[in-house]
Amino acid sequence: MFRGAHSVSVDAKGRFAIPAFYRQALLDACGGRMVATVHQERCLLIYPQPEFQIFEQKLLSAGGMDPQVRKLQRFYIGRAHEAEMDKQGRILLPAHLREWAGLENRAVLTGMGGCFELWSETGWNREQEAATDMLAPKDDDGAIPESLKGLSF
Repeated sequence: MFRGAHSVSVDAKGRFAIPAFYRQALLDACGGRMVATVHQERCLLIYPQPEFQIFEQKLLSAGGMDPQVRKLQRFYIGRAHEAEMDKQGRILLPAHLREWAGLENRAVLTGMGGCFELWSETGWNREQEAATDMLAPKDDDGAIPESLKGLSF
């Protein structure tokens, strides 16, 4: 299971390094073979190959006669790119995926259970601000509702 947010660098060739503490697990699970694809929120999804195959099969089993399903299949599967971790734990991303997510020098790799999301640093900061605003418990006057004041996580 992948979790947490990790700052990573994207080099001029489009490579980024998987954090060291995930590398052995990825080698054991998939031999370092990964699949990257686009996400509708302008980040990338990075799957271990076996996890992507499960996702892909679910999407393909939805059928191909429905035009909306075909659009989703094209969106996720048609833009997918297979990559293999090199000896330094780096993954090479093609230009079309880097452009989709707005990746330049700095990025954030976020563990999402069975896969990762890769965000541009700007996109990640914007997403976190939106999440913070959304999660802030407020009533119509902007104050924390009385019923939530004693609640802790």
